[in-house]
Amino acid sequence: MARRGRGIASHGAAVLAAAAFAVACCCIAGCSGVASAATYTVGDGSGWSLGSASWPNGKQFHAGDVLVFRYMTWMHNVVAVGEDGYNGCTTPAGSRTYASGNDSVTLARGDNRFICTRYGHCYLGMRMVVNAV
Repeated sequence: MARRGRGIASHGAAVLAAAAFAVACCCIAGCSGVASAATYTVGDGSGWSLGSASWPNGKQFHAGDVLVFRYMTWMHNVVAVGEDGYNGCTTPAGSRTYASGNDSVTLARGDNRFICTRYGHCYLGMRMVVNAV
């Protein structure tokens, strides 16, 4: 005599167990301390300006965080440079220049250097280093 219904019940229990396992894995992954990227506006309310050099002080940045540079396009720009470009206020070949006035830049691990190349602003101190861990 064949039994009916038992296969469906055991299949339903297996599906329920798999779903419970998946939910548990998602909860563990969500609580594992993995942080999502943060977004920072450079200079806060003042935006990217001559006073921005000290803005990163006291903040902790992580690789993947996003910096938003807001500025007047006729007055400033943002150039992501290496150490030589930063120290010499120059734009070496391969440097990325931003000029929209509302630029988002994702931080890489280590030192991220930015300068303004308009009107000698870099020489006046409009440059900053943001270290991301």
